[in-house]
Amino acid sequence: MSRLPDFRLETYFSKWEFNTKYNLCASDSESLSFNELLEISREEDKALLDNMSFGYTETYGDKKLREIIASLYEDSSYKDILTFSGAEEAIYISMKSILDKDDHAIVFAPNYQSAQTLPQSICDVTVLNLNPNEEWNINLDQLKSSIKKNTKLISINFPHNPTGKIISRSDQNEIIKICRENNIYLFSDEIYRMMERDISKRLPQVSDLYEKGISLNGMSKSYGMPGIRMGWVNSKDHKLLDIMERMKHYLSICNSAPNEILTIMALNSRDKILERANTIIRKNLTELNKFFNDHKELFSWKEPDGGCIAYPKYLGSDGVENFCEKLIKENSVLLLPSSVYLSVNKNGPKNHFRIGFGRKNMTSALRELEKFVNNNYSF
Repeated sequence: MSRLPDFRLETYFSKWEFNTKYNLCASDSESLSFNELLEISREEDKALLDNMSFGYTETYGDKKLREIIASLYEDSSYKDILTFSGAEEAIYISMKSILDKDDHAIVFAPNYQSAQTLPQSICDVTVLNLNPNEEWNINLDQLKSSIKKNTKLISINFPHNPTGKIISRSDQNEIIKICRENNIYLFSDEIYRMMERDISKRLPQVSDLYEKGISLNGMSKSYGMPGIRMGWVNSKDHKLLDIMERMKHYLSICNSAPNEILTIMALNSRDKILERANTIIRKNLTELNKFFNDHKELFSWKEPDGGCIAYPKYLGSDGVENFCEKLIKENSVLLLPSSVYLSVNKNGPKNHFRIGFGRKNMTSALRELEKFVNNNYSF
């Protein structure tokens, strides 16, 4: 693949996101305003703004910032952390740094598109579909049988985008065992961590468990700060981190200095930010559970394990694409149909849609969805 295909999710959003009144498929939690961040920040962190420079920053990221990020893990130092201009840059550089044309990678679908198309642009890729009839669990036997002599990378994402699934601790351990036995990198997108319904289901971070594990995280989802474009990876493989740092020289080069300070402020106040996000989610899920319970003839719904998005199934005979398009035109409500995810995985589950519940305005959007359903369907 000499040219990357269109990022279907982003092209779909570019068409509709700012032309509809209600975005009911947002993948992030409620954003903070600058003043709200100031109100909850420590005085010593706010003081960093007074002496802020607009010069270049270290490519690896500010040492103080990396120390704070390292403290989010069980056994990490700042030397295990490499920061990026958003998690997207981290995914791009990770795949380009780990994989070569003669390698093989394994990814799971549905997925965040770049987790699949980037490996496919480099090497042979096996796509394993998560099955809704098996509660979106990984089929470990299928995974084992997909390993090849040249398999270099397995990529996972839990809490999962778009289903909200969290696999069991025993399944996570088995995946790590498979990787260790076959000397395979395990890339783990953990961007929705800290948004679990049941804390006992919270998975350990892969970089804490496996010497060839790469944990991805950032400020966009759980922390509700996508606009500051801050992501990072954690890995004990410092040789790999050095390779990735040198590739970053061709892209962002370094992070924005103001954004590094804002990230320091936010992470040092993370308990308040996460409690705020999870409070909104709990309220919204109560409303969603009632809505889907009232419309069982039209939707198949199960409350997700974590994150702030879910992937219910549309049961109408007209298909989910028609449903979503008509909903936009009649009630200006945006949902994300599964065709966006199927663009790179034709064999995945159909007639699902992504719905988001991390924002305060979900109630208004859901009210419009209710009107649309009542006006167009009768059972």
